[in-house]
Amino acid sequence: MIENIFHTKIQYLKGIGDKRAELLREELRIFTYRDLLYHFPYRYEDRSTFFPIGDLNEDENHVQILGTIQQIKVLGEGHSKRVMAILEDQTGMVELVWFKGVTWVLGALQVGKKYAVYGKVSLFGSRINIAHPDFELYDPNKTLPSTLLPVYSVTEKMKKFHFESKYLANAQKEIFRLVFDHLNEFLPEEILISQNLISRKKALLNIHFPKNTQILEQARKRMKFEELFAIQLKLVQNKQTRRDKSAGQIFKSTTLLTNFYKNHLPFDLTNAQKKVLREIHSDCNSGKQMNRLLQGDVGCGKTIVAFINMLMGIDNGVQTCLMAPTEILAQQHFASLKEFADLLDIKIALLTGSTKNSQRKIILENLKNGELNILVGTHALIEDDVIFKNLGLCVIDEQHRFGVAQRAKLWKKNVIEPHILVMTATPIPRTLAMTLYGDLDVSVIDELPKGRKPIKTIHKYDSARLTVFGLLKTQIDLGRQIYIVYPLIEESENFDYKNLMEGYEAISRAFPDIPLSILHGKMKSADKDFEMQRFVRGETKIMVATTVIEVGVNVPNATVMVIENAERFGLSQLHQLRGRVGRGADQSFCVLMTDVKLSRDSRNRMDTMVRTNNGFEIAEADLKLRGPGDLAGTQQSGIVDLQIADLAKDQQLLQNARQIAIEIIDSDPTLSNPKYNLLKEFLEGKNHRNKEWAKIS
Repeated sequence: MIENIFHTKIQYLKGIGDKRAELLREELRIFTYRDLLYHFPYRYEDRSTFFPIGDLNEDENHVQILGTIQQIKVLGEGHSKRVMAILEDQTGMVELVWFKGVTWVLGALQVGKKYAVYGKVSLFGSRINIAHPDFELYDPNKTLPSTLLPVYSVTEKMKKFHFESKYLANAQKEIFRLVFDHLNEFLPEEILISQNLISRKKALLNIHFPKNTQILEQARKRMKFEELFAIQLKLVQNKQTRRDKSAGQIFKSTTLLTNFYKNHLPFDLTNAQKKVLREIHSDCNSGKQMNRLLQGDVGCGKTIVAFINMLMGIDNGVQTCLMAPTEILAQQHFASLKEFADLLDIKIALLTGSTKNSQRKIILENLKNGELNILVGTHALIEDDVIFKNLGLCVIDEQHRFGVAQRAKLWKKNVIEPHILVMTATPIPRTLAMTLYGDLDVSVIDELPKGRKPIKTIHKYDSARLTVFGLLKTQIDLGRQIYIVYPLIEESENFDYKNLMEGYEAISRAFPDIPLSILHGKMKSADKDFEMQRFVRGETKIMVATTVIEVGVNVPNATVMVIENAERFGLSQLHQLRGRVGRGADQSFCVLMTDVKLSRDSRNRMDTMVRTNNGFEIAEADLKLRGPGDLAGTQQSGIVDLQIADLAKDQQLLQNARQIAIEIIDSDPTLSNPKYNLLKEFLEGKNHRNKEWAKIS
């Protein structure tokens, strides 16, 4: 049994009580002793020594210094009022400045007195200063700390109740007093040795109260591995369990498939597409349920692979469905699949929220009696009255846009669980794929169809707008079409609209004789469709839009994508927008328009976009710039939130953790070996509050 002490409710910890416990639950999701123990510091303060003032530079982070106050000044008035003090030691002097609590600081500081000061070093003009430092009168009899001091994340609401980081540090000390002897090691000895890891007890103590930076790094490595290993072990175990227990229909017959290959396939498949189809075919003939993620950049040909997979199923008497996150994308999939389905006399239908009741009734009847072979749609597919006769394959496009519970409803629509093919045009870094989709088999299409030319990406400042207009005019004269996209900033829809309309008017003045379309989120669905169809038919030459254009638009004649205020977009979104052009054989261009003043991150994003078209390289760069984001619980991605590991920096550690997890589950799927008893207890304790979504991709 797991020691009950770790599951003790946090209000029973000495010094916490009901009010603080409520704050911990609401603000930090800390419910038990164990939750607090695994609430790690986000930084550490070294107050064990004093740093010479003369050695300070802007590259230092937080430092402790000791000196005498030589001067105190009050500068500015009103909101600009601030206190500036000069602190001096035998090596030099530094400015201390406070913008808040002016009255309190003036009452606490005295000229000629010696103070211990701690804060972050920064450069203001050519002068080194420290803003809002901690300070206290120097007491030569006070012993300096022998460990680094932990700093814990606390919220503004906690601070209002004087629940600061120091209070959490004291609570951690009390926790260690109670549970230290119960911190059993759960990793087998061979893993500790092979990965050069310190013990769990030593790691937990030193991640909260490290003696020095060396032991802190060892503690962090151990806790990162522990976190990643627990996730991978669960994912690998789920994958193995599903393989053992979930039967899948067998797709042996290939009559329809052969007919399509011989008579109707309009182009040669790439080697990457053929490889993926072999992997899918093997899954669908294994007798086990397929659960495969199909990754591929925009325009790589995932949809035709999905259609061929559907033919495998239809050949063997099953029905198939494709679920897309938006109506526009569902309509696009339906249009491209219907073209092929009609050639083979396959019955296909589209079901969305906009489907008329009379039409919906016919679709549902044909679905129930088995006459309908393929159903394409949005989340409307998961409604209770959508009943299949024999659903054998579900294709999910951009599954991260659907909630876990939504997808679960689709799987339940057949006695034998259908094969699952998850598609994404959002390239996912390998480390993130291993964590987000670690219980799926992964296929990658990393090759564009023959004849496609790489999109040329150009970064231009606003001052070069006339040059950009020259490029647009040249392309229009060649008979091509153009997208001009403006950012959508959720906080200010009115500003977005104004920004878009001003842009539309500027384009109208620059191209008075060119027919334009406009598309934005405030338009009704029917008006959006009308404008989009005009552009698809070539009746308008320039589409001015917000980012609603991002998904579900396929116009091979569009060769230029101009992205205004490109610095306001993330890398993945820029790459997705760029993928709206380059759909035909003509040379395409993506123009990134920005202000000349750019942050370092913004400049990195622009440089990355100009340098490469490789979606996986861009995804890796995006992961490093932004981090993996919120990977929590039953939100869209469906995995646990990482507390300490960093998927961008800890790739090798993650790969090691996964490999070891695979080896353990291959040899002992249920962890029945007595040496894994403590490991099982740890995993059960870790997941005791989590709702289990293991069966769902």
